[in-house]
Amino acid sequence: MRDIGAACDATELHPSGSFGTLSTVPSSPRSALDLRSPKRLAILAAGAVVLLGLAVLLARWLRTLPEVEAFVASYPGHSPLPQGAPVGIPAWLGWQHFFNAFFLVLLVRTGLIIRSKARPPAFWTRDNTRWPRTKGAPRRLGISVWLHLVVDALWVLNGLLYVVLLFATGQWLRIVPTSWDVVPNSISVVLQYLSLDWPVENSWVAYNDAQVLSYFAVVFLAAPLAVLTGLRLSPVWPMQGRLARVFPERLARAVHFPVMLFFLLFTFVHVVLVLATGALRNLNHMYASRDASDWVGFAIFAVSVLALVGAWVLARPLLLAGLAGRFGQLRRMPPPPPAKPATPRD
Repeated sequence: MRDIGAACDATELHPSGSFGTLSTVPSSPRSALDLRSPKRLAILAAGAVVLLGLAVLLARWLRTLPEVEAFVASYPGHSPLPQGAPVGIPAWLGWQHFFNAFFLVLLVRTGLIIRSKARPPAFWTRDNTRWPRTKGAPRRLGISVWLHLVVDALWVLNGLLYVVLLFATGQWLRIVPTSWDVVPNSISVVLQYLSLDWPVENSWVAYNDAQVLSYFAVVFLAAPLAVLTGLRLSPVWPMQGRLARVFPERLARAVHFPVMLFFLLFTFVHVVLVLATGALRNLNHMYASRDASDWVGFAIFAVSVLALVGAWVLARPLLLAGLAGRFGQLRRMPPPPPAKPATPRD
């Protein structure tokens, strides 16, 4: 990713604004996207459904055992909140929730493009005559890598603001475990969900302990891990020296992609449970900061989904090339020549 496009022989064409230079470089035919085949995806989906069905059958059988029912009765799924824990979800948390989802959608979109190893349609080089200036020459990046890094920076800023507000308002008491009872209560919640005998929920007052553990893992474990490995793969990290040896790039790559898969799995399960456990009330909690069961939260949610879909569609490198060109030198690659028609055989 550091030297992407280093072998391109650039041919300057003309200036592109006062902030950078736009030019084209010769290219080879665009490589195919490295995506899983539909057949393999179908097999994986079918396998997941079968495993889920087996888990449901096992959970329902376990619930017939007196010892398991006694365990569920002793640990219904909620640990007592600490003294002074706030009740309700403030408006700022709803906005943070939306922006976090918005940036994650763009990160996944650009990350998949980068992982496909397709030839970038353009290359970007930072303008070293402007701030920030460095002694060494800036490295050239594929336009998809540039977009990924820009969105990543915005996601990190949003996350830092979220953590500050979390501790400033006491909302951290709702997602940070403060008792070891959270472990058996979480097991009980998962067992209740899988047995299709779902626990009573009121997220306006408190999350169940499975939610507490999952939210804690996302905010304080997965997110920092994504940032750290992303920094290691970015041009910010030195290519040589002690830091490069202590944290090898191969290790960062091996961790960064599974972290993205964890975010995708969490998002899928989160959305399914939100919609299946009282959609109108849950959406009001998160999007309208109201403990109600009307359609206000759903309307806001629908608008946010349209925004996420629009972001996914518009997050195409060439559509954002003009913005990239304002902050550095942008070099476009000409489209590959059209394929020649097959010669008929005699």
